[in-house]
Amino acid sequence: MNWTLWSLRVKLVGMTLSGLFVPLITPFAADGSVATEALAGLAHAALAEGATGIVALGTTAETATLTDDERTLVVEICARVCRERNAPLIVGAGTNSTAASLAALDGLRSGIAAALTVVPYYIRPTEAGVLAHFQHLAAASPVPLIVYNIPYRTGRTLGAETLLALANTPNIIGVKHAVGMIDDTTIELMASRPKDFAVLAGDDLYAAPLLALGAAGAILATATVATEAFAALVAGWRNGPIDEVRALGHRLAVLSSALFAEPNPTVIKAVLAARGRIPTAAVRLPLLAARDQTTAAALAALDHFAAHRAERSMR
Repeated sequence: MNWTLWSLRVKLVGMTLSGLFVPLITPFAADGSVATEALAGLAHAALAEGATGIVALGTTAETATLTDDERTLVVEICARVCRERNAPLIVGAGTNSTAASLAALDGLRSGIAAALTVVPYYIRPTEAGVLAHFQHLAAASPVPLIVYNIPYRTGRTLGAETLLALANTPNIIGVKHAVGMIDDTTIELMASRPKDFAVLAGDDLYAAPLLALGAAGAILATATVATEAFAALVAGWRNGPIDEVRALGHRLAVLSSALFAEPNPTVIKAVLAARGRIPTAAVRLPLLAARDQTTAAALAALDHFAAHRAERSMR
């Protein structure tokens, strides 16, 4: 890896998270099976293009519709790539059941940097219940936890007091913060969190402002199709120049909007398939494949972004 590319990567120091982590899609072959070579290729490409690490079995991976054997296969492939490249692997492990989440965490192998564990969904526990859930998991987990805070999917909003209590819980090292806005809670979290607790931007559209507030890094689905640019965005908010990174953030927000025009990861998969990076754009029900016009708009946005970036690099 050349020095320029290395400068876009931020190491996982101890167990403090920083940098860009790319949550991988699960590509499917024409027969509906996991396209293993394509998955490995996506993992290698993300790390080669500047990602600090990758995330397996996130929402973007359609984890809920994978079988147990498929989930095991996905983790094995991603772990092999991360070992080869000496990169950290984060694995999604957790449900709305504390007992089931414990079982999932217990099954994680050594060599996994952390588990991305979602706030319990559908049941809608109190915030005290959420805190007790994570304290119970953290005390038993063989790997550190990253809380996945995404009220849009879980139906449970967490206040600053609860988030800060989680931040001070042993074996919880960070939060993927995806609340769909920069609100008062986000401001208080960023101002009051412990120094060794990582806030990772989890909303593609709000990544730049959260990084500007001091987020340690990001877990962003659209980074699959523009990894180097998103790695530069994360590094740029730390190292500058600010004017350039601010402009990059605006352009990436336009691209992210196009890639999220339909449910994640349908448009991302359509773009990857159109570019020959995965064998099919197939998703599993209840998701439906992205519409042709949405895919065309996303491809146009990607081409426009790439052209603008190429033009700037020639100046």
